[in-house]
Amino acid sequence: QVQLIESGGGLVQAGGSLRLSCAASGRTFSIMAWFRQAPGKEREFVAAIRWTSTNTYLADSVKGRFTISRDSAKSTVYLQMNSLKPEDTAVYYCAARITNTYGSNWHTSDMDYWGKGTLVTVTI
Repeated sequence: QVQLIESGGGLVQAGGSLRLSCAASGRTFSIMAWFRQAPGKEREFVAAIRWTSTNTYLADSVKGRFTISRDSAKSTVYLQMNSLKPEDTAVYYCAARITNTYGSNWHTSDMDYWGKGTLVTVTI
């Protein structure tokens, strides 16, 4: 059974940092990613990492503030979020794709599996 289990969300003041984790089990993936969904908005791409090459991709809105990384021994992907802003408030979802594909800005339809999400709230 495939599972993606997120952790690390919480409440933080603007300018602060959080690190999200996503532990994967049940199979291996080619691409793992983070998406987020703010209230009343569509789910949007945040970051992705190719499991083998470790090439990373970030949405323009988070470049310079967020980084994505992975620990292959733990089958875990991390999203380090620094200089958080109130507009980063959202439910953050871990997602995974089985096959590799070209691209650098993925859509929800590109992903095969999803976690249940973890809430990040950034206060002024």
